[in-house]
Amino acid sequence: METEHKISVMISEEELDKKIAELGAQISKDYAGKSVKLICILKGSVFFCCELAKRITIPVTLDFMQVSSYGSGTVSSGQIKIKKDLDESIEGDYVIVVEDIIDSGNTLSRLIPMLLERKPASLAVCTMLDKPERREVEMEVKYNGFQIPDEFVVGFGLDYDQKYRNLPFIGVIHMDEE
Repeated sequence: METEHKISVMISEEELDKKIAELGAQISKDYAGKSVKLICILKGSVFFCCELAKRITIPVTLDFMQVSSYGSGTVSSGQIKIKKDLDESIEGDYVIVVEDIIDSGNTLSRLIPMLLERKPASLAVCTMLDKPERREVEMEVKYNGFQIPDEFVVGFGLDYDQKYRNLPFIGVIHMDEE
């Protein structure tokens, strides 16, 4: 049976547009005279990455990765599994890893060293959402959209059981008590 969830708006579509435009302008300024390769971490980052790419005024290429922390249940084994690797080399490229949300930081803290081994000219992280309360690993995030409290959020690529990715805003999902 399909359960309906109550979802309240945390970050509106207008606020997202404004922040993504600011991030695109900052990236364009920081990499002026260069081109950047955006690495979109699937699936959640795809909406954010596409909107961000449209607002960057220097040459941009896109590539995609899908990674998961594997282990049983909700406990990460401390390893990551690459489910879809990059199609092209990043050697010598100015790379920006684009994430939808960073909470514990565990997956990215393992992915970044793997990407650095591929010898990019530089590597930065850009996230739409950051949940610092959940951080377990220190990490440098060069481009940060919004810091949010530890709430379960959906929309703009973020899902609950593969639903709600298509919402044009970031919403908090309220689980009804049974």
